[in-house]
Formats: sequence, structure tokens, C-alpha cells
Amino acid sequence: MFDEVASFPFGLLPNKFKQATMTKIIKEMLPPDVRVARDAQDLLIECCVEFINLISSESNEVCNREEKRTIAPEHVIKALEVLGFGEYIEEVYAAYEQHKLETLQDGVRAGKWGSSAEMTEEEAAAEQQRMFAEARARMNGNVSIPKQPDTDPTPQS
Repeated sequence: MFDEVASFPFGLLPNKFKQATMTKIIKEMLPPDVRVARDAQDLLIECCVEFINLISSESNEVCNREEKRTIAPEHVIKALEVLGFGEYIEEVYAAYEQHKLETLQDGVRAGKWGSSAEMTEEEAAAEQQRMFAEARARMNGNVSIPKQPDTDPTPQS
């Protein structure tokens, strides 16, 4: 159905739109006893694509007016306002804040991954080997291997 980028206004979406993802979203939003005809489902997906293109295009224009090169969440919110979707801004902003909170929590849970950019390649390889060894130990007997000191960045075999 969505085989060419040219079929999208502004060419903003990839060649194949993730129809399965959209179908899942549609089904999650409806009561379980409601069925959606295939034509109606296709129409909903096309409407979503058009909406995304519209918001993306306007966000880009807002970004350009501010002489920025990267579209920020604030540009998207301003685009919603400009396009007449002001009544949704509060809900969109709340969803954005929730996303930021979840992302922050994921980063905290990851712990050491937050500072991985500061690792040297050797330290990263040593950490990877340690984690592989720890995973093998857990699989082979549920034994936990204590973390080795960070002072030895050489990979283990």
C-alpha cells in the first residue's frame, strides 16, 4: 500500500510504513468486541500518515523560522498550536514529560551504560567480557561473579 516515498506529501516517511504497528495501536484503542473493516483500517493508517507529515512539515517550518537545524519538542508543540490543535497541547506535553521520565528511569536502570561514552575501547571490551562471563556463570549454575575492579582494562578470555 505504501510503496513509494513519492506517495507521501513532503516525502517524510520511509518506503514501507509499519502497518502492523499502526494496526496494533488501532486495536488497543478500541474495545475488544469492536472490529474494524480492512478499508477503514487502511483509511485510519493513511490519516495517521498524513497527520504525521503535516505536523512534521509545520515543525520544520517553526524550526527554520527560529534558524535552528534540529526540530525540538517545543517546535512540535508550536506546530500543533499553529495548525489549530491547541486543545491537544496539554495532553501532548504530558505525554512528552512522561516519555522523558521513562527515558530518565531507563538510563538510571542501565547505570553504567550512561557513562559508556567515557570508556576507552579497551575498557568497553573488558566490560563486555566480564558481562559475558557473568551471564555464562548465571546460565551454568546461577552463580554471580563479582564485578572486577575498573583498573584492569584488558579483555579477559
